[in-house]
Amino acid sequence: MPERTLILLRHAKSDWSGGEADVDRPLNKRGLREAPIAGAWVAGNIGRVDAAVVSPANRTRSTWKLVSAELDGPPPARFDDVAYGASPAELLDILRGLPDDARTVIVVGHNPGIEGLASLLTNGSVSMATSALAVIGFDAPWSSLDASPAVMRAFGRPPAPLPVD
Repeated sequence: MPERTLILLRHAKSDWSGGEADVDRPLNKRGLREAPIAGAWVAGNIGRVDAAVVSPANRTRSTWKLVSAELDGPPPARFDDVAYGASPAELLDILRGLPDDARTVIVVGHNPGIEGLASLLTNGSVSMATSALAVIGFDAPWSSLDASPAVMRAFGRPPAPLPVD
């Protein structure tokens, strides 16, 4: 079992019909339906989550609210302005600053940063649709995340992300 587990979650499907600024876009009906399914998958397959880092965009905050409602004892979320539109390198910087007692962390964010980070850490090509999860394991402290080999443990859109190990 890896020392650390990183769950990358792309926000659920958003609604483009209202003309809101990008940061203010809400979830659409499909997103509202899929986000709790992602949360139930995390609860049933991962269990305890120690920390959450969430972009402050409306669609990521709403996704986290629906996902965390499915978890037993969800952690408080850290809404990080840097996570909105973050590059893989910026997301890595956020993760490297996490406390060592956080064993399992979920990041709720956006493409292309989320799939870029998954690709970077696993040395593969990862394409993440809305509501998709990438569960990545590695044996190192958060501070050395990119310097340690990481392994994709599960990937896909709930209800059935496929285990890859």
